[in-house]
Amino acid sequence: MPELSQEIERGRALLPFGTAEVTGPSMVPTLHHGDRLVVHYGARIRPGDVVVLRHPFQQDLLVVKRAAERRDGGWWVLGDNSYAGGDSTDYGTVPEDLVLGKVRFRYRPLKGDQRSPFALARWVLSAARPVLPDRSASRRLRAR
Repeated sequence: MPELSQEIERGRALLPFGTAEVTGPSMVPTLHHGDRLVVHYGARIRPGDVVVLRHPFQQDLLVVKRAAERRDGGWWVLGDNSYAGGDSTDYGTVPEDLVLGKVRFRYRPLKGDQRSPFALARWVLSAARPVLPDRSASRRLRAR
């Protein structure tokens, strides 16, 4: 169930931006295990945004999910990989104060075996991407 490393908490009080590392498959194909994220703390959350939140039952555990819709009591969040579980279908609505921030970018670290010029060029072109809102999140919610 863990989704993010705890490094996200360091430096949070100083800047509205921080970094996190993804662990786990729940956001595949948008995010993969090992991806690094740039998180904007306190950003306005809209349906479809990828967010970082505290797990409702285990608040020392940070997870990354997609905010599907706002409901009474908070946000209904879903993973992009419906087979992985660990979202609001398991624990219900997430209170607003547990949603920490919005993911702005993801980047993939350079692997040690990527030394050829072709591999480096390919990494440069694909390493950093913005994480955009998915407007189809509400359709996936209705399908469940």
